[in-house]
Amino acid sequence: QVQLVESGGGLVQPGGSLRLSCTASTISSSVLTMGWYRQAPGKQREMVASITSFGINTKYADSVKGRFTISKDNAKNTVYLQMNSLKPEDTAVYYCNRAPGNWYDWGQGTQVTVSS
Repeated sequence: QVQLVESGGGLVQPGGSLRLSCTASTISSSVLTMGWYRQAPGKQREMVASITSFGINTKYADSVKGRFTISKDNAKNTVYLQMNSLKPEDTAVYYCNRAPGNWYDWGQGTQVTVSS
């Protein structure tokens, strides 16, 4: 059974930065297209970034383009999301999973709160 473990969230002021990490047990994320998703209170889960196998191609939602960067460290079987210039509307629980579908069981996610 695949376990996805997200970490790195926290409370940050507007304009600040965070780096999220996602480790997948029992599978090699290097051969999968992986995505970062987020779900804000009262809203549907949305995908904000994805990265293809071996990190060749990336895609971003318009709302985060130019501010977020998704990457992989295949040696560590870890997917990252570098988030810069954070805005209050980025506040959400962030998850990683396969992209764009055929999801594994969702992990617990990591809370990101952007507030002054």
